[in-house]
Amino acid sequence: MISNYFDGQNQSQDLEDIFNANDVEQVTEELEGQLAVDVYQTADSVIVVAPVAGVDPGEIDISITDDVITIRGERKEESKVEKEHYIAQECYWGAFSRSVILPVAVVAEKAQATFKNGILTVKIPKLAKTRAKTIKVKPIK
Repeated sequence: MISNYFDGQNQSQDLEDIFNANDVEQVTEELEGQLAVDVYQTADSVIVVAPVAGVDPGEIDISITDDVITIRGERKEESKVEKEHYIAQECYWGAFSRSVILPVAVVAEKAQATFKNGILTVKIPKLAKTRAKTIKVKPIK
């Protein structure tokens, strides 16, 4: 079991012992960060809100289908600091994406995205529901 292998004092060295160091770097580079989102609905729209501080709004890609929204972008690190100089490193730098299944069908062509103070808000109108018509059955004589 891997958790028994870690001594708790030098986990990165332990990982390098389990995997070839080059493999660990390659896997890390290929992973995308996952974007945190809030999704809610009003009577006529689905709203998706995501914090994307540090990202140029023009470099955010949003794709919407009838029932899925995908948001992609990249948070670029402004300065390079050598890993050994970090005391803590919690910020994610690099590519990120998030796909969310929407609770109802939407009209993707009418979606609007706004960006304010590092917060992306996407408003997507719901597809107008067709009203069911009730009919009476007439017996045949």
